[in-house]
Amino acid sequence: MTAIDAPLPARSRSRAWKKLRANRPALVGAVVVAVFVLLAVAAPILPIASPTATDWGAIRQPPSAAHWLGTDEIGRDILARMIWGARASLMAGVVSVAIAVAIGVPLGLVAGYFGGWTDSVIARATDALLAMPFLILAIALAAFLGPSLGNAMIAIGLSAVPIFIRLTRGQVLSVRTEDYVEGARAIGLGHVAIMAAYILPNVIPPILVQSTLTVATAIIAEASLSFLGLGQQPPAPSWGSMLNTAKNFMSQAPWMAVWPGMAIFLVVMGFNLMGDGLRDALDPREH
Repeated sequence: MTAIDAPLPARSRSRAWKKLRANRPALVGAVVVAVFVLLAVAAPILPIASPTATDWGAIRQPPSAAHWLGTDEIGRDILARMIWGARASLMAGVVSVAIAVAIGVPLGLVAGYFGGWTDSVIARATDALLAMPFLILAIALAAFLGPSLGNAMIAIGLSAVPIFIRLTRGQVLSVRTEDYVEGARAIGLGHVAIMAAYILPNVIPPILVQSTLTVATAIIAEASLSFLGLGQQPPAPSWGSMLNTAKNFMSQAPWMAVWPGMAIFLVVMGFNLMGDGLRDALDPREH
């Protein structure tokens, strides 16, 4: 390692990994998320009913051997809809955050590195967007783009962009004056090379933590948009749309609301526990 190498030695990475493995809540969160991911990925090959197949002779049936989680208002198997709905929720969370990171991180990197009028323009625009509540902005964008899962993911991703701009900008402002960055400038490296090789690697840990936590927020946002009819469109399954339907049958078939509500709770809790564990493991004060 030279004097201008990024300061994250292998020993620190090893300590971070050991600390993460020792964090039981984080491991529990990882297991919960892994179970949902495996179910979502394996949905096409699992021996379950079609999520859109109706059975008019089994309308609003309680959990039984034939339908482990019961059936909905038109006889569709809730277990099948839960598993296929996990695909929509997890994809919305991951894709939305990917959009936010792909746009927000470069803008925050440029703003923090160059400063001046570039920083002022990006920072003021970010402040204006952050003044609007995240979910309200996502609903407005989804309504403008039109109801569909793809448009919901775009709306959620764009709504989360200011979060990553502000986070990246703040991290870059603290990193750009470090000795290894000054050393890179002294040997004649260009701005792009310095940002890519010496600044970006050092702001990735907090971005990774924020991404994990934002996936949970995006899943809630997708469920909210689907609940309002702006996300996944029927008859395709979505936990949010399942809750929207279940609200009309709370007294006759409460299981219709219990299972999607519990799934949202568990997967969001899982991502939050993972994010908290990553934050503790990657805390530079611990290395």
